[in-house]
Amino acid sequence: MGHKGPGGEGHVLDFRPLGPAKPCAEGRGVLANGRQWGARDYPWRRMARCGRVAYYERMENLLMTQRDMTTRDWAIDVMVMLLAFAFGCVQLMLTASSIIIPDLALRQYLGTVNVVPDLQVFVGLAMTVVPLVLRRRFPLPVFAACLVIFLGLQLKFSGFSMTVVGPLVALYTVAVECGTAPAVVCGVLAVLSLLFGDAPMQAASMVFFTRFQNIALMVAAVLAGYAYRTHTAYVHAVEQRAAEAERTREEEAARRVEEERVRIAREVHDITAHSLSAVSIQLAAAERLVERNPQMAKEAVSTARATAKHALDDIRSMIGVLRHGDDVAETMPAAGTNQVDELVSYLRGADLDVTLDMTDYDRERVPAHIDMALFTVAREACTNVVRHAKAQHVTLRFAADEVAATLLVADDGAGCGQRAADDAGAAALPQAADGAGHGVAGMAERVHVLGGAFTAGDGENGGFCVRARIPLKGMEA
Repeated sequence: MGHKGPGGEGHVLDFRPLGPAKPCAEGRGVLANGRQWGARDYPWRRMARCGRVAYYERMENLLMTQRDMTTRDWAIDVMVMLLAFAFGCVQLMLTASSIIIPDLALRQYLGTVNVVPDLQVFVGLAMTVVPLVLRRRFPLPVFAACLVIFLGLQLKFSGFSMTVVGPLVALYTVAVECGTAPAVVCGVLAVLSLLFGDAPMQAASMVFFTRFQNIALMVAAVLAGYAYRTHTAYVHAVEQRAAEAERTREEEAARRVEEERVRIAREVHDITAHSLSAVSIQLAAAERLVERNPQMAKEAVSTARATAKHALDDIRSMIGVLRHGDDVAETMPAAGTNQVDELVSYLRGADLDVTLDMTDYDRERVPAHIDMALFTVAREACTNVVRHAKAQHVTLRFAADEVAATLLVADDGAGCGQRAADDAGAAALPQAADGAGHGVAGMAERVHVLGGAFTAGDGENGGFCVRARIPLKGMEA
């Protein structure tokens, strides 16, 4: 059976037995349907080839690290090798002399020589530490080389105390670069080699001391490498968390800036949309009346100019708010005292008796941004009453004169235990019981950025009261 391809040609899927393959040139065969085949067409061969590639990659990662070595890194490894060689030379000279064990008979009993090491001994010592130059690039091969050379030369130069510093540094590098499992395996191999290998000393006590010393050093090297690797991983994790926290802070700051931009756009729109619409209507009327009734056209132009001036004052006040740059209480820009009835309904829905006094408050005389700010403060204060005050009665009083607009929100609830100050700057604002609330601080900030005064605390007759006073002509750009 078959199907048509995009070009209209049929691609036949032949499921018939392929039959015997006929030989063809270059070691390939021809199937019964005429298709040539080769070794690479067998799926199991492809799987085996992929397995070999993965095996080679694992072996390469095991034998050679992916560290990018700089010139400084190579210089450090060369210095480590030279220091290891210098340490070995000092130990070799001290143990071969009579400084450590001055008694000749005791030295002969322990099997140590009392001669100056010749060049061959120093060359052999160098062979145990020279591979350390490649220790961070090839940690496992370097460890194997240092250990095998050390064990072989220890038997060749019997009587000399060959230092184990080469395998020691190599094992520490394996623990740092390759991880815990390779370090433990190499450490066990090193301990077994030192434990069951032939010792250059003849006395059993000296053999025991040397083996115990070298095995203890090998274990210490593994532990030190593990500790350093763990510390490095911890520091790296801390740095990553710090970078992530910094990135999160930047994203949060960007998000807050975007939210503030949208909020400001809404407030500017709410302040100016009505005024500009009124200006447009008045100017359109003046255009129609300019020839028929010049007096009415003049009045329309005067009204438009007054409306525009009022809108300009509101914009200047908004600019003054923006100059502070501090977070302010969250607001609903379109909400003003025209929605105070909804606030009263909200309180009464919470089973509270409400007294609303707006006798001395003329909303038309109060700038829009101040009216919105007072309503926002009143709404936040009433929300706190419902949530926290356990009150029965709430008083809302708005007032305005030629100088300022004022607000009073008072309840007969439990209060906060802190008296409201007579002066706005005389006392600190009350804090939430859990320390997490920002409602009172947000109300104060909104009033302060408009040049007003704000107090909050327990009233004279109990309960909690909030007072705000905002000047009507105090925020010029």
